[in-house]
Parts: sequence; structure tokens; C-alpha cells
Amino acid sequence: MSNDSLSQTAVATLTVAPPTVPPPTTTPPRVARRDRYLDLLRFLAIARIIVYHTFGFVWLTYAFPAMGVMFALGGSLMANSLANPAGRPVRKRLRRLLPALWVFGAVVVPVMFIQAIREGDVNELPGIEGLLTWVFPIVDPPGTEWAESATVVLWYLVTYLWLVMLSPLVIRAYRQWPLRTVLAPLAALIIIAFGGFTVDSAAKAVALNLATYGSCWLIGFAHRDGRLAGIPLRVLIGVAASAMIAGGLWAFTHPTESGLDLNDIPLAQGLYSFGFVLLALRVRPNLAWLRRVGVLDWLVTAANARAVTIYLWHNPAISMSYPIGDWLGVWHFGAAGGDVLCLLIAVVLVAVATVALGWVEDMAAGRQPRLIPR
Repeated sequence: MSNDSLSQTAVATLTVAPPTVPPPTTTPPRVARRDRYLDLLRFLAIARIIVYHTFGFVWLTYAFPAMGVMFALGGSLMANSLANPAGRPVRKRLRRLLPALWVFGAVVVPVMFIQAIREGDVNELPGIEGLLTWVFPIVDPPGTEWAESATVVLWYLVTYLWLVMLSPLVIRAYRQWPLRTVLAPLAALIIIAFGGFTVDSAAKAVALNLATYGSCWLIGFAHRDGRLAGIPLRVLIGVAASAMIAGGLWAFTHPTESGLDLNDIPLAQGLYSFGFVLLALRVRPNLAWLRRVGVLDWLVTAANARAVTIYLWHNPAISMSYPIGDWLGVWHFGAAGGDVLCLLIAVVLVAVATVALGWVEDMAAGRQPRLIPR
């Protein structure tokens, strides 16, 4: 089958295939039971993010584009919440997201101020407007150079926040024009890449991230309502492979100063992540074996119950692991051995932060607070 035929079949499938949920005029039933495969994907994404930020392996961005997966999972969960508009889905998702950020800011911002005052760099400190974004992050909350390792990850929460707020409007367009809506962010990303737009403001950075990962979020919609499962597997593999190849080629022909890292090449990231999550969310593996591996089963559950806390605190933990590693003399085991031991130290520090602060996510979700999730 030619590429044109594959594309035409994909268009026809997304356009005419009936969704497995009732029409938009009715309220579709919500899925109450958790999908352990989605839980496992989130666990793998979080683990990949920690390993990548520790070692900086560029190949990991191709082997498992974790941020694209995280946004696709978020889109699927948001579509499930939107199936019950009376449950105030936007408010519910914001409530799950923001308290963990507030706790993070309550620690990071005072320490950042103390450090800046001690070093005489008060000009770096954010003003009132900047501090307000630590409360409701419509753009990346600002920080100082000293706090960069802590604040550099906040773009994900900002992008997630905007996608949540836009979802009630976007899902209406998606129900009316599914294929065009799913492809719209990628089209915007292509225009940005070829139009020579420069990201010279916080608002433009948010727009770029929305364009990069918006299609992944919308694939989550297609996963939730059954349209993704309705695409013939041969067609889906063809479309996914084409997108991933296009993303890889764009990266290889447009490297940055840091090389071929997808995180630094938005169009390559958007295309490659789009293809990857098409395949990842189409797969339906049998995870009965997971319950037989008790420790792993619990780790998957715990990581999902504390996902925001782990994400926020993993980078400070990695930064702290190296001086602690120096103190412990881990470099006696060689460079590679020392790096691995520093990773283990970082994991322990993340676990400590998660036990100390993760119960906030229980309260935000309306669960009984626990130091260790069950």
C-alpha cells in the first residue's frame, strides 16, 4: 500500500469511524476501573525522566519520548473526566496539580531568596508578578540561576495546566472534526518551524510547548473514546512510522549546539512523540503478570499516586546527589560506577521527599493522607 493510500485510509477511519461513547449530546459513562497499562506507562516515563536527567543520554529521547507519553496519558485521563461535566473536571484536575506545586514553591522560593540575598544577587529575584505564577502558573514560574535545576522542569506543569483549561473547548472541536483537531497542533508547530518564529517571551514559550505536545494530548482523547482502536493496525503503524521517521530526519538535519537531543528540537520532538504515542496507546498488553511481581506492582501504584511530587523533586535530588556522592567517595568506583551510585542516592532523596510531602497529593485527590501510598 502506498503512503498516499495509508494516509487516505487513516483520514477516512478517524473521520467516519463511530466513537464507542454516546454522541456529545449525551453524557458518556465514565471508566471507573484504573487501566494498569496506563499506570505502567507513567511509571516508565517517570523513571526515564530521572535517568535522562542524571546521565543526559540523548538516545533515551528516541527510545522513549517520556514527555509525549505523559501528555498523551494526561489527555486520556482528561477526556475521561470530561465525560462527566457535572464533576467539574477542570477544577478537579487543577486541584490534583496545584497543591504539590505550592508545597514545592513554599520550599524553593524562600531558599532561593535567602541564597540570592546571601550572594548579593537580589536583582535576579522575581517580582510580585513572577511570584504570582508560583501560585497559578500560566507561564513558567521564574527563578534565579542558582535555582535553575529546580525550576527548569516547571514548563511541564504550565503546559499541562493550559491543556486542562483548554480541553472543554477543544473536545467539542475534536468531536466535530477529530482528525483535523488532532493534527492542528502539529500544523501550528510546522508553521512555527518554517516561519522562523523566535521564542523571545514566556508566552511564546508556552505556545511552542502547546504546539509541540498538543497532538499527543489529543491522541489521549482518541484513545479514550475508542477512535484510536478503530484505526486498522497496518494504517496506524504506517502513519506512526512516517511521523517518527520525519521527526528523526528533522532532528538529524537541524541539530542544535547540544546535538540531536529531541528536547531541544521542537518539530522533531512533536513529530516523533506523535508517532510513538500512536503506537504506545494502541497496544493493549495483558498485565496479569504485574500482580505477581509484588514490589514492581507496588512501585507502579506508588509512582502514579505521587507522580507530581516525584517529578517536581527529582531534579533537586539529582543536584544534591553529587555533593553527597563526593562526601561518600563514590568516585572510587570509577566515573561510571560513581554516576550509578549518584543515581541511587538521587532515588533515595526522591523517596524521602515523596514520603515527607507526597501526602499532599492524597489530600488533593480526596483520599486519606498517607505517608506511603497503598
